[in-house]
Amino acid sequence: MKKRNKLSMFLAVTALLIGVVGCGNNTAKTPGSANTNTGAGNAANTSNEGAANDTAKGSYKIAISQYVEHPSLDATREGFMAALKDAGLIEKENLTVDYSNAQADPTNNMSIAQKIAGEKYDLVLGIATPPAIALAGQVKNSPVLFAAVTDPLDAKLVDNLEKPGGNISGASDTNPEAITKLMNFIATNFKDVKNVGVVLNQGEPNAVVMADLAEKELEKSGIKMVRAAVTNTSEVKQAAESLVGRADAIYITLDNTVVEAVNSVIKVANDNDIPFFSADRDTVENGAFATVGFKYFDHGYQVGQMAVEVLKNGKKVGDMSVTVPDKLDLILNLKAAAEQGIEVTDAMKNEVQDQENNLIQ
Repeated sequence: MKKRNKLSMFLAVTALLIGVVGCGNNTAKTPGSANTNTGAGNAANTSNEGAANDTAKGSYKIAISQYVEHPSLDATREGFMAALKDAGLIEKENLTVDYSNAQADPTNNMSIAQKIAGEKYDLVLGIATPPAIALAGQVKNSPVLFAAVTDPLDAKLVDNLEKPGGNISGASDTNPEAITKLMNFIATNFKDVKNVGVVLNQGEPNAVVMADLAEKELEKSGIKMVRAAVTNTSEVKQAAESLVGRADAIYITLDNTVVEAVNSVIKVANDNDIPFFSADRDTVENGAFATVGFKYFDHGYQVGQMAVEVLKNGKKVGDMSVTVPDKLDLILNLKAAAEQGIEVTDAMKNEVQDQENNLIQ
């Protein structure tokens, strides 16, 4: 299938990627005012002329389009801004930031992208797959970076992860190894789990790619996946409830629709003593039991470092490799374990490398 072929390409080149993960403890202010705008297609060739001009002036203007507000995407933006700040690019001093949030509305994604395309920016950032696709299709006269995108190949943002070309690059928030490790953790430590339920918006390609990979990995251990489909956040609670009695555990991907309503999934898991696993750290901090993941602040910081290379050093964005997270660790929420009737064994804890930060009490 087309998606599986592209995912195979994604997996094949993952090992070749050059990770540039930053560590920053600074917290950045949420960028300012909102616009409204989305599109699709491949990015065209462009120059970094705008960045060069602003370098001479000593000030810069960037635009950020974010799909929806939730902890992972917000932390991505904060990490991005922190990297700029650490490089001396400070909002309201020498940096102007036009921030837009589509509120999970595809129409808004398009409007935001069209508005950005009609103005001149030194750099544009798309946070999550839908706004990134929109920007790639509309913005031709500015360098474009993306963050929190699951599979840039499947989304047709780039056709080569090492040398994207054109005016677009960025960072995927999915290392396939994280999904593999989490599914293996379930199979090894939860012998009674025969069916894993997934609440899933089939309309989000990034979520489907991850679910397909998880299903394939679970099949190796004789575990089946049960999918509960949703099309919007209002359906998440009912979908989660539909898994009671059909699934021995619940898993969610980096599915924006589901993550936005994740509290309803947590409640179903807690009320029915169902182990709940997620694809991101923030959901574990909110009440899921486990993930193999990373901090989205670090992910955003990584993309922010790429932005600095473009803005201050004149690097062509199309020459920058797409990166993936490489600071993976098992993350366990011990309070959530108690709520979901899970006995956390020493063997589970021993799999956590950074126990000080990744054993959440």
